[in-house]
Amino acid sequence: MRNKTFIIVLTVIVSALCLYYLSFSFVAGNIQNKAEAYATDAQGNVDLAKKQSYLDSMWKEPVYMGMTYQEVKENELGLGLDLRGGMHVVLEVSPVEIIRSMSGNSKDPSFLKALERAQELQKNSQERFTTLFGEAYREVEPNGRLSRIFSNTANRGKISYESTNDQVIEVIEAEVEDAIDRSFNILRTRIDRFGVNQPNIQRLKGTGRIQIELPGIDNPDRVRKLLQGMANLEFWEVWSPQEFTPYFMQVGQYLDEQQKAGKLNITNNTTATAGNATGNKATVADASQDVLAQAAANDSVATDSTAIAAAPTTDSAATAALDSLNNPQTGVLASLFTQMPGGIGANVRDTARINDLFNRAEVRSILPPNMKFAWGVKPIAGDNRQEFVEFYAIKKGRDGKAPMTGEAINDARQDFDQAGRPEINMSMNPTGSKKWARLTGDNIGRQVAIVLDNYVYSAPVVQGEITGGNSSISGNFTIEEAQDLANILKAGKMPAPTRIVEEAIVGPSLGQEAINQGLISTIAGFVIVVIFMIAYYSRGGFIADLALLFNVFFILGVLAQFGAALTLPGIAGIVLTLGMAVDANVLIFERMREESRKGLSMRETISAGYDKAFWTIFDANVTTFIVGFILYFFGSGPVKGFAITLMIGIVTSFFTSVFISRLFVEGTFKKGGKLSFSTSLADKMFRNITFDVMKYRKPAYAFSLFILVFGIVAMFIKGPNLGVDFRGGRSYVVEFDQAVPASEVRSNLLDEFQEAGTEVKTFGASNRVKVITAGWPMMKALKLMSR
Repeated sequence: MRNKTFIIVLTVIVSALCLYYLSFSFVAGNIQNKAEAYATDAQGNVDLAKKQSYLDSMWKEPVYMGMTYQEVKENELGLGLDLRGGMHVVLEVSPVEIIRSMSGNSKDPSFLKALERAQELQKNSQERFTTLFGEAYREVEPNGRLSRIFSNTANRGKISYESTNDQVIEVIEAEVEDAIDRSFNILRTRIDRFGVNQPNIQRLKGTGRIQIELPGIDNPDRVRKLLQGMANLEFWEVWSPQEFTPYFMQVGQYLDEQQKAGKLNITNNTTATAGNATGNKATVADASQDVLAQAAANDSVATDSTAIAAAPTTDSAATAALDSLNNPQTGVLASLFTQMPGGIGANVRDTARINDLFNRAEVRSILPPNMKFAWGVKPIAGDNRQEFVEFYAIKKGRDGKAPMTGEAINDARQDFDQAGRPEINMSMNPTGSKKWARLTGDNIGRQVAIVLDNYVYSAPVVQGEITGGNSSISGNFTIEEAQDLANILKAGKMPAPTRIVEEAIVGPSLGQEAINQGLISTIAGFVIVVIFMIAYYSRGGFIADLALLFNVFFILGVLAQFGAALTLPGIAGIVLTLGMAVDANVLIFERMREESRKGLSMRETISAGYDKAFWTIFDANVTTFIVGFILYFFGSGPVKGFAITLMIGIVTSFFTSVFISRLFVEGTFKKGGKLSFSTSLADKMFRNITFDVMKYRKPAYAFSLFILVFGIVAMFIKGPNLGVDFRGGRSYVVEFDQAVPASEVRSNLLDEFQEAGTEVKTFGASNRVKVITAGWPMMKALKLMSR
């Protein structure tokens, strides 16, 4: 055997890697079992929310070889939604914001009142929001014309001043549907880049809602941020401390007067904590000493250190003004704000109070109309576990819009800055590059804030005009946060805000009993094959079975290494590849038996058997691999799970059948001097049997043609039994008095539901199930489930 040493070394390396990665699954499974035991009550009901809280508490704890539970989960063999369950989320895309945007943010009283009325009607109605809005407007303004509100530049060519109300509603409906479709596509892109295995995402037709199921999620908070983020990226100019301090002093005087008059209830309870943060520069460190925007590497301006945006600093005058705000004797503002290295900030617990004060009409009248405020996204740790966030005064333009938005971003990716900290690198399109150069050129020596979804991610001082179209956001990010942010920016801005209207932890799609049955049947088939190979091929069959075990081990190990998920269709793929591996060994052994009958020595027989069967096995595996690749490329969900496992299984089965089994065969022969590939049973079977295939070709043709025609006719007469994923359906959440297996509920419903693509899974707790069925009347289904 040529390259024998290489094959041995490769086998050892692959085996060690598979063993290493599969060990994470055992550790994670042990923690999962402990979490389930913790969340199980005396009646045997499992509270999935309580189980999740236990897992959350373990998320950052070291559990294996110095690695945290989070790191263990990232390396374990993932299981699909059908085997493990996961997180169920229903998102609603807000049609209100879409309609507001189409109206140009109209302040028309009738329009605003109609929007409010439509929102009230929606609480008790199944009608589309656009229909309710049309009814509400007719109710508020019977003779009003929507065209006078919506006939603007943005809707040119769609809505004219002569358009009727029905025509306007029709255009609004189309725009809302388009926005929901775009939101669906953006969410799907975000989820794909998030790295979840086999996600299930679908639109709920007739509503503005999107249902998402993510297998094996152990960090729900991260998922919420990913799904609800608008990705509204904006670049703003920032008011300097010298500019906004006089206005702050006026606001402070007004609030102090209100406090003395008893119209405010602000207690001086944060000054001491804030003072600690202010006095201890090491405690409240400036976590945003980052490089905001770096020009292209080949750009001469970019490589000059003067063209880099540095961390913000304050001069002595600004510092003195801020110190006056921090004086405990000053009044209300001193009790809420604290000085921070880059400006001013506040305790996280005081942010809601500050927002309320600065949103008051009296306060707004003191401030310039082009001043708005935003908080920093990342809290900075202070003493006694207190957290502080920076407070920024943003300078609005004449039209109230940002000088530059995320539409200028072509690409975004996670990277590291010069200090080795995670950052997000962004590349801009030509238009964006020009705007960025103009914005930085006009603000040399001033701050420019990068704002995402109304939170400031960084706001450094620009030292020079930045050209080249490259920039970066860096700060106090973890690698995970930087990756998520880059994915959100790359996927694009959502056309409208989304909110989570339903959330739960769901169990496996088919129930644990059905999963166990599938595993048992797989093991039973494997055992039967093992017994047959030994009974028919003697010692050679035992070697083939040993190679088969290596094959299963390699498949699971490779799945774990590549972060792929194991699903029920994936298990079917494993079974298929096991059959192909056995088939390969059968071809080899039968070829060896033929060669031995020619009088060749055992060494020559082994060599001839493997060499002559090699290309036959190779061709069969290549063609099947191509089919698997096509399934993966065009398929989704369970089809992809099957295709991934099939492709991995083909590679491992070829390696184990052709190379590893040969190592064992040659090693056994070398050690014992002889090797048997046949038993007395095999010698007696099929000996001197001949069958004239061509003699019966015409009856075979006729029978095959009959089967084809019968199948086509049956398809046209009855048609396929389409499931929920093809034709839609209804879902019901049913709660029982005690824990019930999902598979038992499903089996009891199958006859009545006539196999209508029925799915049953645990939903939130072990005594609550969610039933999904295709095209069944609601009342009839509820009667069946109430029995």
